[in-house]
Amino acid sequence: MVKIIVCTLVCMGVWLQHANAQTSAFNDTIKEIDLVVVTANKTAQKRSEAPVAITVISKRIIDEAKAQSMDLLLNKVSGVYMANLGNEQHSMSIRQPMTTKSLFLYLEDGIPVRTTGVYNHNALLEMNLAAAERIEVVKGPGSAMYGAEAIGGVVNVITQAPPDKFKGYANVQFNNNGYKRVDAQAGTTIGKLGILFNGYYAQRKNGTIEYSDFSKKSFSVKGEYRFSDKTNWTNALSIVDYHSDMTGGLDSLKYVKKDFSTFQTFTYRSVFALRLRSGLEHKWNDNGKTSIHFVYRDNSIGQNPSYSIASTSNPLRYKGQINENAFSTYAAYAQHEETLKWIDSRLIIGAVLDNSPQEYFAKFIWINRASPTGKFTGYDSPDPDSVLNNYTTKILNTAFFGNYEFTPLKNMRGVVSLRYDDFRYDFKNNLPPSATSGGPSSVQTFSRFTPKIGFTYNIKQVGFYANYSHGYVPPQLNELFNGVKTPYLQPQTFVNYEVGGWMALFRNKVYADWSLYSLYGSNEIVSVRQADGSNINQNSGKTIHQGIEYGLTVRPSEAFSIRMSGTNAKHEYIEYVVRGVRFNGKRMSGAPGFVYNCEFTYKPGFIKGFRIGAEWQHQGKYFMDDLNRFSHHGFDIIHARIGYRIGIVEAWLNAINLTNAYYAASASKSVASGNASYAYNIGTPRELTFGIGINF
Repeated sequence: MVKIIVCTLVCMGVWLQHANAQTSAFNDTIKEIDLVVVTANKTAQKRSEAPVAITVISKRIIDEAKAQSMDLLLNKVSGVYMANLGNEQHSMSIRQPMTTKSLFLYLEDGIPVRTTGVYNHNALLEMNLAAAERIEVVKGPGSAMYGAEAIGGVVNVITQAPPDKFKGYANVQFNNNGYKRVDAQAGTTIGKLGILFNGYYAQRKNGTIEYSDFSKKSFSVKGEYRFSDKTNWTNALSIVDYHSDMTGGLDSLKYVKKDFSTFQTFTYRSVFALRLRSGLEHKWNDNGKTSIHFVYRDNSIGQNPSYSIASTSNPLRYKGQINENAFSTYAAYAQHEETLKWIDSRLIIGAVLDNSPQEYFAKFIWINRASPTGKFTGYDSPDPDSVLNNYTTKILNTAFFGNYEFTPLKNMRGVVSLRYDDFRYDFKNNLPPSATSGGPSSVQTFSRFTPKIGFTYNIKQVGFYANYSHGYVPPQLNELFNGVKTPYLQPQTFVNYEVGGWMALFRNKVYADWSLYSLYGSNEIVSVRQADGSNINQNSGKTIHQGIEYGLTVRPSEAFSIRMSGTNAKHEYIEYVVRGVRFNGKRMSGAPGFVYNCEFTYKPGFIKGFRIGAEWQHQGKYFMDDLNRFSHHGFDIIHARIGYRIGIVEAWLNAINLTNAYYAASASKSVASGNASYAYNIGTPRELTFGIGINF
């Protein structure tokens, strides 16, 4: 808290010093209260009428950050910490500990990038960041509008529309840590048709950690055809082809010694993601409009995972696996919005039909280890009996939702939302059921009503909100059917209580917002080891997540701006028992009590097109294990950015981790047979990235 107070006083002191320094040309004021957002209720509304904690990462911020990965943008948002696990891989923390669990929903233009049931914690690497117009982050449960997995928060990447006239850019960048990237964009509108192409190719060779190369090809095209002022037809195609070496985290000895060597030589993660969307929007009159979107997805993740390598009685012979999880999607999303005169109200109703056939295949491999180097040099598959898993699942999600907004009193806006979801998993095991191959073929169904109630109250430039909401997560396919004998699980459920507010002061030179929440979870799914050595997933326990999120932005003049965001949070087990061990009252692992981000930007008026800035990211102390016996100290890192645009040419230099601090982006510990096993995902060392581009 001392750091917050100091930084806030510095911000206010700078504002007092420069409050009268603005010129008549100054127009870069803070207008967050008047921002139009779409993620809160799936349609455009003023931020001041949305009873949620929502933050917008604007196009200006995206362009100036020149971020190589999404975490460098999302970590600017209060209540958010996205842990960079290397090569755009990540875990997430939004009102939850740092986790890879299915507690966050990732959207592209309001539509999930993956289908429910096959969540992947690395889903944001399936985005084409070059296509982003802005990113909206809604914190807290969003299940009433978006369904499952919208628990900790919703991240909605809103893509750019085609420009009115021909424009685009081409950029190239590289750094001292083996990273290279080329970006390009071009678009125009001819008559009624607008089209926009964008994409990038990135790769890393010979980075800090041995065997950590990766490559990513990302391409998007978006076309909009305006039949008339009332009817618009949008089509969008996105393709991501990604491949990364899989090294895994460092153990405690290597972390202390700064030993970045690895035993791995062939483990990998490979992702292919194709999304095709066609949407028709029609405005019936001034009060009503309808949209319908058809979506096709083709997605696969193939792995030879480092985390599956295990020892045997032979020190030179290990065991592992190669697996692939793939699904396709045929979905329709329909929505109608109607504005009503009675108490200035608006009704939104919609339906979702998502049919996603899925398949999973895994085979056993023997792994050879060299002596004395310890390197894993190769592998082979036993024949026969090498197949570990082979199953298919027909996933069907049918949903209906409604959102009603009204004005019961002057300056007050009320919102009531309700959604019904019905899930059906038709699982077919192509192998005999066992603890390894999975459960018997079966049909599992889950259904849930999720409500949300909230209101906003605004007086001039000051506003307040409150909401009560539910969220839920049906079991994932791998929780239900992988390595279990008798799958029976209930959905994880969450109840959220939240209040917050915002204010704009001194003629919009200062903007502040805050939110206070209590989120209660029940039926958490844990893997419990049985007496025969097998593992069974079970619903166990209750959790509570409480915190306060706050942000402050000060822009005393056209040249100078300061932004800070912070979070104080506590994540605890209320009731939690695993294998006879009680965790009641313990803090959850991987849950920093304090996360803070502060950024300064200077754009001198006497050098048009020049900018310079610095950013401080702080992560506080947290426990590495759920029994709270081991802790990690967190970290402090500094980023610096400088850029200059003259005419059509732009050049920039980004210094990520300027002081070259040695830190872990995330750290964990597990205990087996009395021995502690540590895993450290090291943070980005100092990276000096130079880029140059042409805008046309």
